[in-house]
Amino acid sequence: MLRHIVMWSFHDQAEGADKAANVEKARQALWGFKALVPGIRGFEVGTAQPGLDCTADLVLNMLLDDAQTLSAYQQHPEHATIKPFMKAVVRQRQCMDFEV
Repeated sequence: MLRHIVMWSFHDQAEGADKAANVEKARQALWGFKALVPGIRGFEVGTAQPGLDCTADLVLNMLLDDAQTLSAYQQHPEHATIKPFMKAVVRQRQCMDFEV
């Protein structure tokens, strides 16, 4: 099994919207990828909670069968549709993949 975690920090303003609107748009788009390819065993999307000390605005936490499943997910045409938006609104992205 492979754990895939991605965390994003967003610009305060981008694409004609504020951070909160862009985080929500990204969150909804990510949820649409929950069953994109076979082999996704766990899928969570979370946003930073007000009042808590956070270094990221949005997180994706996936549990996958293997690296091939991750590759299929990342190369899927539907997944590619979010990339231009994310590049425009994200200030920083961090990712970690590890075996569990």
